[in-house]
Amino acid sequence: MTHPESIPVAESETLVFERRNWAASVDATLGRLVEIAAALLVVVEVVVLLAGVTARYAFRTPLVWSDELASLLFLWLAMLGAVVAFRRNEHMRMTAVIGMVSPPVRAFLDVVAIVAALAFLLVVVEPAFELAGEETLITTPALGITNAWRAAALPVGMGLMIIFAVLRLMEVGSRRLVLGALGLVAALIAAMVLLQPALRDLGNLNLLVFFVGVVAAAVFAGVPIAFSFGLATAGYVALTLDTPMMIVAGRMDEGMSHLILLSVPLFVFLGQLIEMTGMAKAMVAFLASLLGHVRGGLSYVLVGAMYLVSGISGSKAADMAAVAPVLFPEMKARGAKPGDLVALLSATGAQTETIPPSLVLITIGAVTGVSIAALFTGGMLPGVVLGATLCAVVWYRYRGEDLSHVRRATWGEVGRAFVVAVPAIALPFLIRAAVIEGVATATEVSTLGIVYAVLAGLLIYRQFDWRRLGPMLIETAALSGAILLIIGAATGMAWGLTQSGFSADLAAAMASLPGGAPAFLAISCLAFIILGSVLEGIPAIVLFGPLLFPIAKQVGIHE
Repeated sequence: MTHPESIPVAESETLVFERRNWAASVDATLGRLVEIAAALLVVVEVVVLLAGVTARYAFRTPLVWSDELASLLFLWLAMLGAVVAFRRNEHMRMTAVIGMVSPPVRAFLDVVAIVAALAFLLVVVEPAFELAGEETLITTPALGITNAWRAAALPVGMGLMIIFAVLRLMEVGSRRLVLGALGLVAALIAAMVLLQPALRDLGNLNLLVFFVGVVAAAVFAGVPIAFSFGLATAGYVALTLDTPMMIVAGRMDEGMSHLILLSVPLFVFLGQLIEMTGMAKAMVAFLASLLGHVRGGLSYVLVGAMYLVSGISGSKAADMAAVAPVLFPEMKARGAKPGDLVALLSATGAQTETIPPSLVLITIGAVTGVSIAALFTGGMLPGVVLGATLCAVVWYRYRGEDLSHVRRATWGEVGRAFVVAVPAIALPFLIRAAVIEGVATATEVSTLGIVYAVLAGLLIYRQFDWRRLGPMLIETAALSGAILLIIGAATGMAWGLTQSGFSADLAAAMASLPGGAPAFLAISCLAFIILGSVLEGIPAIVLFGPLLFPIAKQVGIHE
């Protein structure tokens, strides 16, 4: 006999199942369309910039519209890439704390992260539409079209992320988790609104409340860094200032629109190309034939290979993905511990942060105005120093390694490996020379590297998988969008710190430190060690680079 209460339960479960299926279907269809659009934008940006540098350098007839079109499309690429990253849950966030809690709590915090991001997007999307509306009054000088075509990327991207956030909440199996997360975030926002009169009386102490308290709570709870910054800035503006919320959207637009940052997706794509075309493998094979027979030889190869590969790709994730699969199997076969391999790979990733074309150097140039060419030149030496230090650690670690079973490569084999590797080894030097000699800007030079890598893969290494291009372009857009959204949100946060007078107070405090330049450098190092423990390097630079560089100049430190 059927129990009456079982019928509603069955119907409820069916409705939940249908809702989740519908949400998953819409998510997949819409997500695929956004991925295709983002991938096509990467291709178009490469073509536009390549056409610009070719016309200017080869034919001496500059295309006056190329940079303008590239800038217009860039904000769309950044926002659609951020949408792809949001849908894939690939926005950068800190997981150390939530990784230590129980699975039920972790599941709840994951839903809270979605709801927190949704709250920020709902607050800012209308001001972003208003900003785009105001841009209709501005006409671009070369193309002669309204600037609203560019500015519309911000509200459209935010709107798409709102849709995907709602779909992800619908796909969560437990209604209790969703309602609990919605209730928690709503309660916290309501509490802050009720405290608004008290917050206005705090003055600059609000910087601690929002830019330390709110950011720390959100980051440690697993909310993506970009949305943690955005929530803090939006809360600070809405609850403590009389400034319209449009300023938050405007600062995000400004932070993500630096044309120099267009090199971010292009160098990320170049990093994936050198792995796919076999160029990275050729460089590693040459170094392995040269050093593989000495104690710790493959570890030296890892350090050297990361140095060379980093001179091609601006993405450390792409560098690691290119080098590790080639070396790790043989290193494990020689008895290396997995923990040692991961530690050395991570350390070499840090070692290569200053090797051009580093995304960190490009970000520094974008936010401080320092010459990119000068940064590319000056960044080589710190990488060499760190590499030498790592090699000393490798020597000490593996000084007793047994290599009786390892065959030394003949000089003929080394020579053949070198000849094969020459086209790949030449690329980082060509990239640096093109920037230093003024052939191409730091943004444009990535397109020359992409063309070089494609031709090398097709004609020299005969290793080019056309089927991988689509996924590579989508991965490029997603990683770039995640990085650029952080830069946009950090730019808004930096504006909040600056307009509050904090930057002037910080400058006065740092300039009055006893010890002058050495003390300033020591405190700056300590501050970035602490920041680097909870933030990515790029948002830390966006936040504090514009504050610290003028102070450094004031105390006599060359930029």
